[in-house]
Amino acid sequence: MDFFIVAAALGFLMLAAYRGYSVILCAPLAAMGAVLLTAPSAVAPVFSDLFMVRMVEFAKLYLPVFLLGAVFGKLIELSGFSRSIVQAVIGLIGARRAIMAIVLVCALLTYGGVSLFVVVFAVYPFAAEMFRQGHIPKRLIPGTIALGAFTFTMTALPGTPQIQNIIPTSFFGTTAWSAPWLGLVGAALTFCGGIAYLEWRRARAAAAGEGYGTDLRNEPDTPEDVRSYHPLVALLPLVVVGVANYFFTQWIPLWYPPGGTVELAGLPEPLPIDAEGRVAIWAVMAALLTGIVTILLFSFRTVASQLAEGSRNAVSGALLASMNTAAEYGFGGVIAALPGFLLVAEALKAIPDPLVGEAIAVTALAGITGSASGGMSIALAAMSDTFIQGAQAAGIPMDVLHRVAAMASGGMDTLPHNGAVITLLAVTGLTHRQSYGDIFAITLISTASVFAVIAVHYLTGIV
Repeated sequence: MDFFIVAAALGFLMLAAYRGYSVILCAPLAAMGAVLLTAPSAVAPVFSDLFMVRMVEFAKLYLPVFLLGAVFGKLIELSGFSRSIVQAVIGLIGARRAIMAIVLVCALLTYGGVSLFVVVFAVYPFAAEMFRQGHIPKRLIPGTIALGAFTFTMTALPGTPQIQNIIPTSFFGTTAWSAPWLGLVGAALTFCGGIAYLEWRRARAAAAGEGYGTDLRNEPDTPEDVRSYHPLVALLPLVVVGVANYFFTQWIPLWYPPGGTVELAGLPEPLPIDAEGRVAIWAVMAALLTGIVTILLFSFRTVASQLAEGSRNAVSGALLASMNTAAEYGFGGVIAALPGFLLVAEALKAIPDPLVGEAIAVTALAGITGSASGGMSIALAAMSDTFIQGAQAAGIPMDVLHRVAAMASGGMDTLPHNGAVITLLAVTGLTHRQSYGDIFAITLISTASVFAVIAVHYLTGIV
């Protein structure tokens, strides 16, 4: 019964998200419904002290990133930078290669350390302009961005700074560069499979005479008479964000050594500084601010008349996207505390093969919680000792456990209730009904590549 309660809550939330209902409303309803059926007296305390705490924790950490990312993306749009880059790319590789171009831009940004949520805001104006000029259906944009930002650069490529590649290091004593050859194999399989699928979808739409689409929402609004910039100038803010993110990540620990405090006259006692747990967030925020300043330096006269309205629209979109994702975060926290979830975790421990068991456990829990990092953290916290013992008995290096865990976290995490998926659809102005099928196809390709990598390791022994 406990398991069916968890499954029902998850199914309800997935259905509600797919049907277009607000996740901000449905996530607490689904979570509290599950608690009501499990322990009725715990509903109020769990809502206030678990769901809302987790939701607020997410907003505390990531709301500034959402806001700055949305403003950055809006300025990229209003300045005309997006149009300049799109025209240059189309002239270089042709309008038919728009899908490949967007995937590569997303990949470069995420591998450079830019948060995938920021990538969605920053790349969407480019993608919309390029797909419009290439007469490619807008409904394919979410699947394209998902392939470039949510899959191989997030989890498979060795050295990627995304959190999904960092979490396993604390459990297996590994580094972000673990199992580089297996990571490259997995990345190549996901990239090639995803591109083949999306190009097949584009070709089918073209054969049916389908264009970009009409009656669409959240369309980028670049005036027709906007100034044209040299592509390198237009590309500069994206490069600045990636480079600044790297350098701020190195500098912030030097500025705020462990144990530091801040003293202000109005504080009753010194404020401790938790720089170690905030480096990535602070670095991204500083990088985005640097990118925004860069855009304004080159295009202030162009965007000045639209800056007030544009920033209001950006903030509205960022608030909706961040609250959607925060509600998902709260839902995952409640579900992970239920006895039905523990039954799932215990059942997954019984899988005999350590790599297959790890892959299934991580991707299953990431799917249930709707979070790649959350599902992986729960799975490894509960089962890493079991995986390590099995791997040692089979002579499997810890690096392989690391890479399989990271890649598996980016598999079934992108179910309809996933926060990043909801953010992506909200930003692009599309619905689950219009675009989720393509996102799910990319999810299946990414998940299949994990098990292909396991087979490659067993067949060849490469790491």
